[in-house]
Amino acid sequence: MTTVFDASTACTDTAAKPGRDVLKQRGQHEVFCGLTSIMWLHRKMQDAFFLIVGSRTCAHLMQSAAGVMIFAEPRFATAIIDERDLAGMADMNDELDKVVTRLLARRPEIKLLVLVGSCPSEVIKLDLPRAASRLNGEHSPQCRVMAYSGSGIETTFTQGEDNFLAALVPEMPAEAADAPVSLVVVGALGDVVEDQMMRVFDGLGVGPVRFLPSRSSTTLPPIGPNTRFILAQPWVGACAQALERRGAKRISAPFPLGEEGSTAWYRAIADSFGVPEAKFDAITAPGRERARRAVARYKPVLEGKSVFLFPDSQLEPSLARFLSREMDTSIIEIGTPYLNRDVVGPELAMMPDTVRVSEGQDVERQIDRVHTDNPDLIICGMGLGNPFEAEGRSTKWSIEFVFTPLQGYEQAGDLAELIARPLMRRELLKVGS
Repeated sequence: MTTVFDASTACTDTAAKPGRDVLKQRGQHEVFCGLTSIMWLHRKMQDAFFLIVGSRTCAHLMQSAAGVMIFAEPRFATAIIDERDLAGMADMNDELDKVVTRLLARRPEIKLLVLVGSCPSEVIKLDLPRAASRLNGEHSPQCRVMAYSGSGIETTFTQGEDNFLAALVPEMPAEAADAPVSLVVVGALGDVVEDQMMRVFDGLGVGPVRFLPSRSSTTLPPIGPNTRFILAQPWVGACAQALERRGAKRISAPFPLGEEGSTAWYRAIADSFGVPEAKFDAITAPGRERARRAVARYKPVLEGKSVFLFPDSQLEPSLARFLSREMDTSIIEIGTPYLNRDVVGPELAMMPDTVRVSEGQDVERQIDRVHTDNPDLIICGMGLGNPFEAEGRSTKWSIEFVFTPLQGYEQAGDLAELIARPLMRRELLKVGS
């Protein structure tokens, strides 16, 4: 966990939406660092290897967080920078070259080596992008080498994926000028979710459809003026800007969480591709009905409950919209590390003006607001969960929403269950006590 101490300031921003003030805070904040995004990225792109360039602390973090990999040949590791490197007693470029050479000799199946900076170049004393460029010249085309920053000083943990995808965009091939209109879905999703989405796209007649990140580094989607893309995760704003600079056009929509969000997401795509309304209804109706039935099982648990969301993954506005509109909960505060209005504007536009929205964090003040508001459920980072539980409050770890496949109709019930579970557990403990 990264804890940053900064001059505590707070102000309000009324530009997000008329009638809604955004509480902007810049104080002590608590989030995981961007290195943790490797936890899901290494599973997604299976011919890539993520080599963290950092300290022993970074190595310990990754070993602890990724303990599930202990029985497998991992697709990530840490090149540890020690005192000898920082003191200038060794040439860090030479040391890195030796590590990379040993790694690629041992693992010839690696097609993409990703150097991940644990801190800014000024801290680790190494220009990682330049080192990646040099190593790419030595090892491509057998293995391409690239770099991005996973620094927790600069980012929250989901932005590690954003930096990775943005770094991939220049590597994506150019789409032919006469290519048919294509769609790219941006943001890492579970394979099962991608397969479900493809069945809906096939039914709608939308295609070709590709996903970023792709399952292989050698099948990156082509990009050009005929490419349209839609975000499947709210933290990929830098990647979206990079795609737009390549000429691709973004489709704006709420995110596919719950029945309503998934329908709005598919509808935005269908409208962009000129799918008739009757066809859209015929293809999506069965999924919508399944989602409504699945969610209904947990509505009695969540209906009427008050929820407070701390800033963590950037999923918070989408989760709040789902809870407010499909589960009839009362949202007290939506905290988000960064408020990208272009990305989450459609979500906030669906929320009541009375909901408090905060950007950034001053954690002590936010805890004070929890004590004042006394919510039924708190969605927060792991570091805050246990202290709140000790106070007798119900909490849900935000990071679970990142690791669990939740997008689309078939996962709507899983999303509702995940949120309802702490309240159901507390009710069972009352009965058993």
